[in-house]
Amino acid sequence: MAGSGLKEVDRRIKSVKNTQQITRAMKMVAAAKLRKAEIRAKQARDYSEEIRSITRRAVSKGTGHPLLGKRDVVHRGFIVITSSRGLAGPYNANILRHASLKIQEAGGKDPGVFAVGRKGRDYFLHRRVSILQEFLGIGDEPTFHQARAIAQEILRHFLDHRVDEVWLSYTKFINPLNHQVESIRLLPVEEPLSDDPSMQRSYVFEPDTQTVFQDLLPRYVEVLIYSALLESKASEHGARMTAMDSASKNADELIRRMVLMRNRLRQAAITKEIAELVSGAEALK
Repeated sequence: MAGSGLKEVDRRIKSVKNTQQITRAMKMVAAAKLRKAEIRAKQARDYSEEIRSITRRAVSKGTGHPLLGKRDVVHRGFIVITSSRGLAGPYNANILRHASLKIQEAGGKDPGVFAVGRKGRDYFLHRRVSILQEFLGIGDEPTFHQARAIAQEILRHFLDHRVDEVWLSYTKFINPLNHQVESIRLLPVEEPLSDDPSMQRSYVFEPDTQTVFQDLLPRYVEVLIYSALLESKASEHGARMTAMDSASKNADELIRRMVLMRNRLRQAAITKEIAELVSGAEALK
């Protein structure tokens, strides 16, 4: 019995060590991808914040564009950016919980989701939330071309009056351990508040505001979606790196406990054999 117990513990130790090698390798891969994703996200963040400020300033000076029209909001669309893979700790759970609460708070008739990533698509399908469009296969390095394709579908739904308001939910990267889930209204484009610092800047639009809108507002949507994709991807790599590091540490602790168990089983088996030898010797006297 003791021998079979020792073999079983040895098999478990070997299995955990093999798993630990995988988690350590996945941590290193995630760390390498995170470095590139963090640089791209921070570079895009400055540009997206500036174009957002300029666009809001332009909106305060002109009206009449279809993306600015105020409507009675009946149908809302929610762009939810998740990953297509797991093993990223609470990353997907956090964004999906936040998006679900946002959908409930917004109310309205038959809200729909633009699902970016397989995890979000599966989550909302399971809960019978209408999927207006799904975007899979974004990859580890989102491109502006992908963001433009998503933006074109969003704009088409909005201009065809299939949705009256569009919200964007994503995970903003802070550092590998911290990510902040955010939701912003993407369409219609919001006007700045009276105390917004951008209102203090002076802009001259040539040839005129409406002509500028034709190029600026679609670009505004594309850039915000692109920045959100990069922020979410950096957050995903950070969450996966942290999760794999935690898994590796847990494997260390589990191996330590099983080695202790193996030593106790071995000691018990040796003690039993000694007791049997002593008992046999006593019986021969």
